[in-house]
Amino acid sequence: MTPVHFSFSSAFILGLMGLALHRTHLLSALLCLEGMMLSLFIALALWTLQFESTAFSTAPMLLLAFSACEASTGLALLVATTRTHGTDRLQNLNLLQC
Repeated sequence: MTPVHFSFSSAFILGLMGLALHRTHLLSALLCLEGMMLSLFIALALWTLQFESTAFSTAPMLLLAFSACEASTGLALLVATTRTHGTDRLQNLNLLQC
């Protein structure tokens, strides 16, 4: 495994572990998701550069566009839950409560 592959795979694993184990605030969960998406973007971009093919050159940009949409949706949910519940702590959110 090359050091480049190790770095983006460890970044993905670190984001996944942060998402799985440190779920106190919604903002920290969103940051972990963004870190995972960024490591996937770097991996996909390096993969297309390694093969030197133009057929896969749109895939990293498409992933980056989807991650931007995911980030904007997550921030909108963060603002909405902060306004309705007063905090972004995940323990205070109850899905059964209207």
